[in-house]
Amino acid sequence: MNGARGRILAAVGASMLASIGLTIVYALGGDPQIEGALLGVSLGGIAIGLVLFGHHLLPGDQFVEPRDVIPHATAERPGVEAAFEAGAEPIERRRAIAIAFVASLGLLGIAALFPIRSLGTRPGRTLFRTQWRRGRRAVTDSGRPLQVSDLDLNSVVTVFPEGHENAADSQTLLIRLPDDVTPPGPSDWSVSGVVAFSKICTHAGCPVGLYQAETQELFCPCHQSTFSVPEGAKPTFGPATRPLPQLPIGVDEAGFIVSLSDYTEPVGPGFWNRPE
Repeated sequence: MNGARGRILAAVGASMLASIGLTIVYALGGDPQIEGALLGVSLGGIAIGLVLFGHHLLPGDQFVEPRDVIPHATAERPGVEAAFEAGAEPIERRRAIAIAFVASLGLLGIAALFPIRSLGTRPGRTLFRTQWRRGRRAVTDSGRPLQVSDLDLNSVVTVFPEGHENAADSQTLLIRLPDDVTPPGPSDWSVSGVVAFSKICTHAGCPVGLYQAETQELFCPCHQSTFSVPEGAKPTFGPATRPLPQLPIGVDEAGFIVSLSDYTEPVGPGFWNRPE
């Protein structure tokens, strides 16, 4: 009995030490190979301890309780008291084993908090906003602000909000339409034939980087979705089902193109407009 108890406590102890080591490795930056080995020892120690406990400490015989005869309480009392006194020590020993099991599971749970925490904070509403704000100038990836005169007719330029040239969700296409094409959207959302649309495809989030000047159409090279700019970047071919969101733009006192607000709808794949 003592040998089985020692083996159980040794297995559970190894599990606890491995869980502590796993927590330390996570805290120091992590290493996949070491983490895998420690996790295996932690779980394996608990499993081995449970197997040994069930094999050595749980009764393995068959017990039959007669239901038609009730033993006399007075005659049975001495035997019950003697059995209880004899079993007091094993009960204490099992309590220690139970505490060890609970401690090992608790340490493993603490170690599991680190990879959960590494997932980051909840995004909240940040996925529904970009870095565009009222008055922010449209700049190239090198930070150069643009004026209407910098864009040729039927040309397209990728721009970002000034100061956020690395914001992938804010990349926007400036398109200067010819004079005979009415700019889409509200009249105050464009300036001198220049309109702005999100560059992120509403199908799978790929960059819409191709423009057909003759037909004023944008193309996504990933899955061949086609968007008609004069129709408000409405999809006319391919798997995309939602138009590219339009960014309201104007010009500041210096003549540079600026945003009038953020996008009025979420950019990116079409699942954004599914009911919550």
